[in-house]
Amino acid sequence: MFTKGYSIKDKQFWIVVMSLGFASLFTFAAFYSFQPLLPIFVEEYSISVSYSSMSMSVTTVSLIAGLIVLGFLSDRNGRVLFIKLSIFLSILPFLIIPFIDSYFVIIMLRFVQGFTLAGVPAAALAYIGEEIDLKSSHIATALYISSNPLGGMIGRILAGFISERFHWQLSLFIIVIFGLIIFLFVLFALPKSRNFTPSPKSFKEDLIGFSYHLKNPSLLLMFGLGIVLQIAFTGTWTYLPFHLTSPPFSLSLETISFIYFTYSFGIIGAPIASWLSSRFTLERVRSSSIVILTFGVLCTLHSSLIFVLIGLCVLCFGFFTAHSLTAAYVSKNATHLKGSASSLYLVSYYIGVASGSTLIGPLWESWGWRGIVYFMTILPIVYLIFFHLSLKQLKKKGEVAS
Repeated sequence: MFTKGYSIKDKQFWIVVMSLGFASLFTFAAFYSFQPLLPIFVEEYSISVSYSSMSMSVTTVSLIAGLIVLGFLSDRNGRVLFIKLSIFLSILPFLIIPFIDSYFVIIMLRFVQGFTLAGVPAAALAYIGEEIDLKSSHIATALYISSNPLGGMIGRILAGFISERFHWQLSLFIIVIFGLIIFLFVLFALPKSRNFTPSPKSFKEDLIGFSYHLKNPSLLLMFGLGIVLQIAFTGTWTYLPFHLTSPPFSLSLETISFIYFTYSFGIIGAPIASWLSSRFTLERVRSSSIVILTFGVLCTLHSSLIFVLIGLCVLCFGFFTAHSLTAAYVSKNATHLKGSASSLYLVSYYIGVASGSTLIGPLWESWGWRGIVYFMTILPIVYLIFFHLSLKQLKKKGEVAS
């Protein structure tokens, strides 16, 4: 069996990075493409804002289930198969949704799509860990993770711009074409696994591995932080189009779609976080990032669009910096079964996405944008205080490294 992974000097290294990066681009573009369309659905289907947002939240719920199920299956049947199937099967709902008159059916199709989308994140990092040389794997991982916010940005901008200029159905067909091109590239370019070894563990043993992490108090705090960070981030972005299409801004969806370029500050967040944590403590940088995130949310209360844009840039930078450092902590401090620990963090991450998409809908219905902003500001700060007090107690008990 081949035991040496691809290094950064190898051509195949860059083919792997490009293939997984493109796969991630499509995954996140498909996932978030519905976010700028929510105001359109409210009008076209005569539904509430909360019901409209379910096309995001149910997709998240099924993606969480897919991460667990497909993660187990990829441990037994290989990574490449699930990455390729994930892209292809995720395209199919977009071919059907434009012809559906019932919003309930659209939600059901998005539920199916969420499960199929999970194949890429469930297998990609494991593939990198197996096929890329240890010294080069951190570079491959960083490039792969950077494609996540880039994909989300592309999906939002494309859907918002095309929907305003033409029709929302056309935006989905364009994403289909985008997905088919990526699928064909990955189908022929992504190298076969050479270091994959099927997991000898039973399904029951895998579940025991998950329960092991759920008994680790320091990891539980991190999982909770992942939920809180994503609630604040997703909640802000989900209800932002409703806020900006209303007075005093009264922006078109086309204009709002360009605002998603602020995601660029999220793309640079991860590498900057890595650089800062090497000079300061990880805990200090992470806490500062959370404060920065909340400051960014508060800026969106201003009636000036310039202040709102600055706030969104600050929000994106703070979120992705805090997120990357939290994910790094989970991977570093899980003493056993690191893969399942990272999977659990991803699950908590997407629980936050689902919660931020729909569960906070009543805040919007009752108190509007101010209700959203105040909640998204208070929640991270309260949890940060709880987080540090709890971590301090754990350190005193010797249950976590100082």
